[in-house]
Amino acid sequence: MRRFAASRRPRRWRSRASRARRLGPTTRRRGCSAPWIGSRRWRRSSTRPTRTRSRRTRWRRFPARSWPERRGSICPRRDNAGVPRRVIAHCDIDAFYASVELLRHPELKGKPLVVAHSGPRSVVTTASYEARTFGIDSAMPAARARALCPDAIFIEPDHKAYREKSTEVWDLVRARVPVVQQVGIDEAYLDVTAFEKPLPVLRELVAEVHDRTGMFVSVGVGPSRLVAKTVSGSFKPRAFKALSREQACELFADRPTRLLQGVGPKTAERLAAFGAHTVGDLQRMDEELLIEHFGDNWGTYIKARAWFHDDSPVAAPGPAKSRSNETTFPADVDDHGQLEATLARLTEELCAQLQRKDVAGRNIAIKVRLDDWTTVTRARTIGERTNDPGVVLPVVLDLFRGYAPARPVRLLGVRLAAFEEPPARSRASQMALPV
Repeated sequence: MRRFAASRRPRRWRSRASRARRLGPTTRRRGCSAPWIGSRRWRRSSTRPTRTRSRRTRWRRFPARSWPERRGSICPRRDNAGVPRRVIAHCDIDAFYASVELLRHPELKGKPLVVAHSGPRSVVTTASYEARTFGIDSAMPAARARALCPDAIFIEPDHKAYREKSTEVWDLVRARVPVVQQVGIDEAYLDVTAFEKPLPVLRELVAEVHDRTGMFVSVGVGPSRLVAKTVSGSFKPRAFKALSREQACELFADRPTRLLQGVGPKTAERLAAFGAHTVGDLQRMDEELLIEHFGDNWGTYIKARAWFHDDSPVAAPGPAKSRSNETTFPADVDDHGQLEATLARLTEELCAQLQRKDVAGRNIAIKVRLDDWTTVTRARTIGERTNDPGVVLPVVLDLFRGYAPARPVRLLGVRLAAFEEPPARSRASQMALPV
């Protein structure tokens, strides 16, 4: 076969060669060519990586959002019905009270720290993770905590400092995420479905909170509140983990049923009597058996929790419906004069709180717990709403004298309910609603 130099090739050959250099190999070279647009091979490969003409980016993949979702993905794309899938985050500040105290007393870092009152009947508010290694946990009697760790450092709680730090943290969160439901001083649910990339947003939020407040936040992410809270609580401290519902069902199958939010100690005991000791056992249990022993609604609810089904929304909580103030005595008190003086102090403090919040109520109640743990409540509804201690205290004392406890008293409390905000404040709240 006669060969020609490149400069002596016929024009027809040179044009064909230049076209090949521009478009790549022809379709006759099997396995190397790009398919013609609209051809059968082009349609089959439309969801695969496509070859480009750029030498630097020889292979370029489609954007992540155009790929079919992987099984178990929690990305907020859309389901088969075209509805955006929810992405819920549960944020929990690690050892909140202890962390605030460590910021105020950095010399205690690394030591077992317990936040609790000094009374003989006090309970542990929280404990640092160093103290938790000794078995100390929240709500444990302080006397038992001292027995478990004699070298632990006990600090009186400062609730004002805790409220200020909590406000600082959640104000930062609300500045970035519009849908936040705070469920405690140290935890909240976030609906981040609207974000195209929710996980990077949450990571930046956690970093910002730590940089500006010194608090570490554990984050659990899932398609529901149940999955999110279970994940954050299971991987603390400094957790950041996202699971789908299917992944949660598999990962927590060998955990006790008590892990499930909504399954308390009594329910867990009843489930154990039927052989359901773990979440996996509950998943395999016949729903009809649960309905037979727990009722239609509760049996169905427990079964749904076992499979991590939860469609409860994340919504900002409404205004408080009541507020109370109570105290536990270091020793049982049977002197009615001392008890009435305590009721007067509790009433003054409660009314001062309501006046600062500019709310008032009509339902006045007392709570009395005797030395044998018997708890008695008495309530009365008055004609007009009030937060004036001069109006509330006579009703409180009248309720107490009408009950006249015959045994020593362990705890006293005062409550005011049936709130109503002033009209001006209610209008401002309505105007602030998004339109």
